[in-house]
Amino acid sequence: MSTHNRPPIEVRNAASAASIIRLPAAARWVDWKRLVPMLVGVALFCLVYFCPWFSDAVDPRGEKSPLSRQGQAALALFLWATTWWVFEVIPIGVTGITIGALQVLLLIRPARAAFGDFMDPAIWFIIASITLGMAFSRTGLTNRLAYGMLAAVGERTSMIYLGSFLITGGLTLIMAHTAVAATMYPLLMSVYALYAEDDQPTRFGKGLFIGMAFAASAGSIITLLGSARAAVAMGFLKGMVRHEVSFFELPYYMLPLGGTMLLLIWAICVILFKPEKKTIPGLSQRARMLYKKLGPMAPNEILTLVIVFLAIAAMSLRSLLAVLEPLDKSAILLAATILLFVLRILTIKELEDIPWNIALLFGGAMSIGFCLWETGAAKWLAIKWLSLFQHVPWVVFVLAVAFFVLIISNFILNIAALTLALPVALVIAPYLGVAPEVVFFACLVAAGMPFLLPIGSATNAIAYESKQFSAQTFLLAGIPASILLMIVLWLFVWLIWPLMGMPVLLSPA
Repeated sequence: MSTHNRPPIEVRNAASAASIIRLPAAARWVDWKRLVPMLVGVALFCLVYFCPWFSDAVDPRGEKSPLSRQGQAALALFLWATTWWVFEVIPIGVTGITIGALQVLLLIRPARAAFGDFMDPAIWFIIASITLGMAFSRTGLTNRLAYGMLAAVGERTSMIYLGSFLITGGLTLIMAHTAVAATMYPLLMSVYALYAEDDQPTRFGKGLFIGMAFAASAGSIITLLGSARAAVAMGFLKGMVRHEVSFFELPYYMLPLGGTMLLLIWAICVILFKPEKKTIPGLSQRARMLYKKLGPMAPNEILTLVIVFLAIAAMSLRSLLAVLEPLDKSAILLAATILLFVLRILTIKELEDIPWNIALLFGGAMSIGFCLWETGAAKWLAIKWLSLFQHVPWVVFVLAVAFFVLIISNFILNIAALTLALPVALVIAPYLGVAPEVVFFACLVAAGMPFLLPIGSATNAIAYESKQFSAQTFLLAGIPASILLMIVLWLFVWLIWPLMGMPVLLSPA
């Protein structure tokens, strides 16, 4: 080939480079899996925000609850945020920040209210719980507990599931479910480290942490010590119908249902997240060897246990001793956290390692929840929904109330969900001849198990920090869990609770 027919050297070099480095087509620059749900969220917002008319909600007494302009905007923002959270189009903590910013920009609520919710005591309770879990990891208590559990449950991964969930559910009988999740999280991370060879998510990891979140919620309904929601709901029942639920009456009715749900949660995780390995050969022997290698407990381990035990005892006694009732549980847990830093059990590293993405996620959930509450949007929704069931069979009415609480508890504080639904339900119940007790217990069950989203409860958010699953995976597991919950609740409302002596229908006058 003659030299005069060849292209210039720079042209040949460019052509050669282009053949090696193929620039992507313009369409490849667009992440459609991210862009589509992002636009769907905005579209849902616009659809509700610019809708010209929403009818008033009318309760059984004829009182009207109109939807204000701010309430309509709150509903629109709620749909936008939920879509972005489910599909994780941006970091979930940033979606939380978006909620606060848009409330201010759209004049739904003032900045102090919208952003002040990010400093709610519940947020600090989560931060303190996570920090206490870090103390367990730093001192080695987590490994000690993990190796002891593995030595007891054996080498079958399905039994590791069961042991983890039963321990989680059992602990919620004596301490707050958020604190239980924070305690179990580092323990399960140690368990998972003996299973996985790298940091990549596995089916076993998904089942372990999602199941832990579900188990903590299921156990929290059983006693007054598992959460604060029962005490709030009991206050409504006493104030509206003059019926007081005793400390031991609650576990009498709730223990069979909570125990049933723990076993079903185990079955769900075994089926949906069947571990890649049926067994981990040599795990029990290895766990015993590692436990023995730890030796006797170090002073820091003992000190950490004492501090955590005192904090848990103080929180538990709040519901039993009137003198301790004014003490906020977040302040108690934060005091324990501060003490860990004072005694140098924790250092600046643990402070910097706090998962602020989770804190911002829950802050956003608190903010949108209070936004729905304060603008009247949540009350409007509750009355609209429950008014549809004024003339249905009593079982359908009770389950409809519970279903509303179950769904709304995934988006706002479960205490707020109870505060919205329970008073309206207790007003409608007498018209259908339904006893208030069964409405109370059904609502309490539903409020305790928000299985659909990581924002549904602090236990869900703590489990999400494991990075073993996405919000979509959590939702896909939560849907069958929620369906099973409603089936179990129907069985208890219709058959088991009446056999146990719970009044479900009002006696004829």
